Amino acid sequence: MIRLLVVDDHPVVRAGMVAVLGEEADLEVVGEAADGAEALAVLPRLAPDVVLMDLRMPVLDGAEATRRIGALPDPPQVLVLTTYDTDADIVRAVEAGARGYLLKDAPTAVLTDAIRRAARGETVLAPPVAARLAERLRAPAGTDLTGREVEVLALVGRGLSNAEIGRSLFIGEATVKTHLVRAFAKLGVADRTAAVAEAHRRGLVDLS
Repeated sequence: MIRLLVVDDHPVVRAGMVAVLGEEADLEVVGEAADGAEALAVLPRLAPDVVLMDLRMPVLDGAEATRRIGALPDPPQVLVLTTYDTDADIVRAVEAGARGYLLKDAPTAVLTDAIRRAARGETVLAPPVAARLAERLRAPAGTDLTGREVEVLALVGRGLSNAEIGRSLFIGEATVKTHLVRAFAKLGVADRTAAVAEAHRRGLVDLS
């Protein structure tokens, strides 16, 4: 069972999400919060596996709340679920440590799949978000992957989790996630599987 904390300043939105997610046999909404500060306050007691985090909220916004959650011992995964897909919002959330970034118009099946993948430690980006990041990261030199990004994708292709990749490369799990997000953007994909497939297609990763 994946334990969820829903953080959104709109009561109707929270109620809708709770109702939808409650239909899934392996998901349990263990609490709600109206802003980032309230989420941080209830986190120790509720011990969720995944936090569904809105971005623009009063008191404490989603990006700062995500950063503070990431600094906690054994933090839950944070999956941003928001209406906004501006470059500034996306970059702030990713840099704060969000495991994924989805838009609120995502179909229920996409949302529930993203929650399960986030709980497994996978990075999940909505396709429009991946496209925006690609545009932001695109430079005159092109969108070639760095050596480290290729290394990370090669280990993903071998089935390693972010934590295992970090230990293998002697880098932090957050750094692994950053490399993955940048690789997703450069490759124009939204998840790990597609990134490895595209890197393989380009001859960057050997899956044999």
